[in-house]
Amino acid sequence: MTYYFCILIGTAMDNLINIQKNPSPSTSSLPPLDVTPLQIVRPSDDFNNYTYGVGPSTAPKKQGRGRPKGSKNLRTPVKKLKTEDPKNRKVLSPRDFDSGITEAERETGNQEIVELVLKRFDAVRRRFCQLNLQRDILTTANVNCRNMGVQTNIRRRIGLVPGVQVGDIFYYWGEMCLVGLHKQTVGGIDYMTADDGAVEPLATSVVTSRQYDDETEDLECLIYSGYGGADKNGLPRDQTMDRGNLALDTSRRIGNDVRVIRGRGDPNDDTRKVYIYDGLFIVSETYFVIGKSGRKEFKFKMVRKPNQPNSGYANWKLAEELRTHDPRQGFILQDLSFGKEDLRVPLVNDVDEDDKKIPEEFEYITSQDHSRMMLDLNIDPQELGCQNCEDQPCFHQICMCRQRKSGELPYHNSILVCRKPLIYECGESCLCPNDCKNRLVQNGLKLHMEVFKTKNCGWGLRSWDPIRAGTFICEFTGVRKTKDEVQENDNFLFDSARFYMRFKWNYEPELVCEDVWESVPEVFNLTTQVLISAKEKGNVARFMNHSCKPNVFWQPIEYDTYVRIGLFAMKHIPPMTELTYDYGVSSVERIGEDENIYTGNKICLCGSVNCRGSFS
Repeated sequence: MTYYFCILIGTAMDNLINIQKNPSPSTSSLPPLDVTPLQIVRPSDDFNNYTYGVGPSTAPKKQGRGRPKGSKNLRTPVKKLKTEDPKNRKVLSPRDFDSGITEAERETGNQEIVELVLKRFDAVRRRFCQLNLQRDILTTANVNCRNMGVQTNIRRRIGLVPGVQVGDIFYYWGEMCLVGLHKQTVGGIDYMTADDGAVEPLATSVVTSRQYDDETEDLECLIYSGYGGADKNGLPRDQTMDRGNLALDTSRRIGNDVRVIRGRGDPNDDTRKVYIYDGLFIVSETYFVIGKSGRKEFKFKMVRKPNQPNSGYANWKLAEELRTHDPRQGFILQDLSFGKEDLRVPLVNDVDEDDKKIPEEFEYITSQDHSRMMLDLNIDPQELGCQNCEDQPCFHQICMCRQRKSGELPYHNSILVCRKPLIYECGESCLCPNDCKNRLVQNGLKLHMEVFKTKNCGWGLRSWDPIRAGTFICEFTGVRKTKDEVQENDNFLFDSARFYMRFKWNYEPELVCEDVWESVPEVFNLTTQVLISAKEKGNVARFMNHSCKPNVFWQPIEYDTYVRIGLFAMKHIPPMTELTYDYGVSSVERIGEDENIYTGNKICLCGSVNCRGSFS
């Protein structure tokens, strides 16, 4: 067991007993890194006696017959959610915690380490949100990660940051600090000083936030406003040539590369920003103007260096235009869903504009078709849902649906907090309103999607919106089938019983000051094989391609007595990025005592470093 010092050390004996009864690989032997061995996701023989698609899989134990709909005195007063002091969750002095990141990797990272750090930080943040810490969530999450060694590229440097790619997006300033892209925790200009080995101050990166008079619309250059301009009382004054301003001017004189991160408004949340890493720029000119305050302001003209990867900012602006203007180049079909989705789903081919072929014919559906499956309703339907939440959200602890989730809702602000063996959503038999926080997958597509022609893999799927880690993307809809009904040549089949790549996504208890035994298991525990064919009927998910390094994962969700497959963002995904998930493989061959070969029946063209060569 790992020991560490915290202001708050919690114990959870009930969880310990549960884990001892139902041990999970994810709570003991799994390392925090994505690893190459594959995880077998097989039906469990002793989970319960129900069968998915045949009856309710995990109905709550009998607690007396519920009130019929329309009964009086059903409403339970909504109590104010308890808040917790974030100081109680700060790690003061870690001991014997292995972050999985070596000293050399903390000094200089790579793409795998950068993604690992970002994934773990966001997992901690989501957990703190679920705990309703209210304030200082980001600061506490950032401090805990740094104190526990979950960071990389810790020294300031000029030029490229190992592992950070042009076009990467960040939802929080602290994320940029943890991976070394921008080390300044509050200022928009980061620079090296004598402490970093610089003879004179040199700018390393700048962040545009659109709060000042920056000129940022041009893709190839920008005008960056200097810092300062107000005294300690907030009164305007002339900017001075020192600190960050001096560093930028010195970089102009010397000609060193400066990283530019552009802040833009989040199209899904007007109160937040998204930060886009746009590559390396050169400071070409320094001058001053008299600003709106009547005081002197420094301006720095910055020009983007040539021969860099496609600008992430260019893709961002293209997505902005697509959300508000007419169809673009390569347009074939205005709405592949024919009005069945709230947001239209265009079909485009910008690889070959002369090719106007559309995908093979299928019926677009927005939810799973389980009409062929038998349903056993030999159970009191009132026991299937929350009967004490009429016309109010499922906040209170006595909510029956909430009790099935150990008292915690799986989502916070429509973001999945943790992967779980199975997630239960409120259904038709529940009396809570349609906007209940425990209804997400059933509410359908909420992102601007586009089906597009890829260069090597047929049709693919991407979003015009930036996607935050844990965001619900879409349900994998189709026709629910039995094993005997599956056609051999079905290329649109989801099969829960394949072998899938193992990865860790949930928070680590040590990073949130919880007992290590409180780790949330991530191994799916399905009683029967879930088979869904999107060949004849389906939605946008049928166009999501396979990758051995995906940015999307699937999560089983149950409501209204059937298991659905929800697809969620594994990490932050920039707009116009292809969405992929792991299809899994169907066979395994043991070639040694500890070595297996996993093979599928199709050749993989994902091109990732760890590509296994095939999928099913």
